[in-house]
Amino acid sequence: MIVSPGINDTTVASILRAPKHVMRLFRIGSFHQTRISFARTLIRRMAQEGWQITAHEKRLDRNGIGRIIYRIDTPRGPLTFSGFSNPLAPSERTDRVIAEKWDAAFTLSLGPPETVEIDALEMEVPLQEMGRFGVNEMVLSRANKSVRLFEGVINSLASGNQPDVHEISKVGYLMRTTAVYGNGKFGLADFEKLGLERDFTLPFHAEMLSVYMTRQFTIDLIDHCAGMRGGKRAVTLARPIRRMLGIGNATGLGMAPYLINHPKLLNNWIAARETALARVRLIERPTGQEVIKMCALIDRCRIHITEWPTTDHQQNLDISRMGEDLELVSSLLADKAWFNEPRPWDRLIRWAESNLHLETQELLVSIIMEPYGALIDDLETTNSSDEREETWPEMLLGDLKTLIETTYDWALALDCTKPHGDKYFWYRSAEKEEPRLGERYVEPGAELEMPIGIARDVTRLYEKLGELDDEINTAEFLIAWPQFRRVVRRIQTLSELPYAEIRDNLIGSGCEPVNILRCKLSIFGATKFDPKSKLWTRITLFQGAPLPDELTLPAADDWFAPIFPRETAV
Repeated sequence: MIVSPGINDTTVASILRAPKHVMRLFRIGSFHQTRISFARTLIRRMAQEGWQITAHEKRLDRNGIGRIIYRIDTPRGPLTFSGFSNPLAPSERTDRVIAEKWDAAFTLSLGPPETVEIDALEMEVPLQEMGRFGVNEMVLSRANKSVRLFEGVINSLASGNQPDVHEISKVGYLMRTTAVYGNGKFGLADFEKLGLERDFTLPFHAEMLSVYMTRQFTIDLIDHCAGMRGGKRAVTLARPIRRMLGIGNATGLGMAPYLINHPKLLNNWIAARETALARVRLIERPTGQEVIKMCALIDRCRIHITEWPTTDHQQNLDISRMGEDLELVSSLLADKAWFNEPRPWDRLIRWAESNLHLETQELLVSIIMEPYGALIDDLETTNSSDEREETWPEMLLGDLKTLIETTYDWALALDCTKPHGDKYFWYRSAEKEEPRLGERYVEPGAELEMPIGIARDVTRLYEKLGELDDEINTAEFLIAWPQFRRVVRRIQTLSELPYAEIRDNLIGSGCEPVNILRCKLSIFGATKFDPKSKLWTRITLFQGAPLPDELTLPAADDWFAPIFPRETAV
């Protein structure tokens, strides 16, 4: 590739997509996995550092109840992943946070299996929030079976046959996690400890490792159950099918406030994504091999999206439109004349904004990054953030008003008045300590509202400032009106972070929290979003990712938009 001469922060900044364009609910709700998503960066790190994963102990009965313990050897020392399979009545199986029992429960621990108190964990981990954990446990999670498919795969293998690939592709996973906890919750090791002891310095890498290991646990559990059920007739799951088994996840409102409550982190995540895109757009002349790779990726995506299962009408419509759009892109790039002019990827993005549907626009963002790891992979190191906020007490109110007018003009332009502009309020459930969404003029509890209505709060502050002398400083103002302390601190802290705010009314009638969920899940590396309502969605993680014994293969990083093998018998 030939990159624009003099590429630097200034030239990249000149081509970045504007926050007012990117940070809208409908657009972040169309994001897809990229090569700098956390699942991708974790696998890349494991491959580059030569991590070794071995089953240390398998203690399962003929029904698959029991435990599998794994040893994970890393350059900074060993880890232990413990998976516990439990009996569960159909009436007890639910993905909702109110569940108290699950098909399987897991923990990721510091140290080798010999130093981990496995027997004690076997008692505590299935209890999840109600269990007791020490600072050497890093991640706590649980999962439920996709029962019909789980049993169907076991029966096929037990009879000596590989399962029907088409049936597997309708779901994509045999188990789905319903919660993955880390960073100090329930007494687990906090982020600082993980960074010091195992170099988990990037957000959510420990949690992503736990999900990846849950996938291996599921595969080993399936093979064991098939062997018990079928005896000598049984076969193990074929490698191409193993690779295409992901781990499902059911995610609800509990995740949504995170992006609002961690605006610096959100800014860094989106800035990394947009900077990566900008660098690729600055490529003057891609090589012939890069063009071939790009066209192959588009063709692969055209197949991949046909294997995207969802029952949601709008998502099905979006998938259909993506297929039509990608056919247009494929035809466009097949014409060599497209590459006669410089910066073909920049022109492609601009063309897409005028000619393709929104979801395809964002899929194209992910696609064009994929061949350029050498150019953009360093950006994964920018995904952390210092979350401290600071107030500037000496700032005059006139300057604060100007700051709002220049950086929060989007908030002032929104209608946050009743009954539609403030229809909803976010609150935390006393029972499960999980976020919920209430209707302000229908349900009680608005006095317990979480501070999610950023646009409304900024507007109220601005209106109050308009009543006061511009020469009053911030400290004097906050002494007199302390209820504005939080929003003032937020505005001052985030004034130079362009991607820190979702630029929509998050308490208005048009807010669909599932868009916030999809944004965060795409950054994690999720695929195949299957919205179940505007409040929750199912997704797939690690589908197509290399298996533990494939991490050293040259293609270990080539698992974007994976597709199922074409034949059932593999």
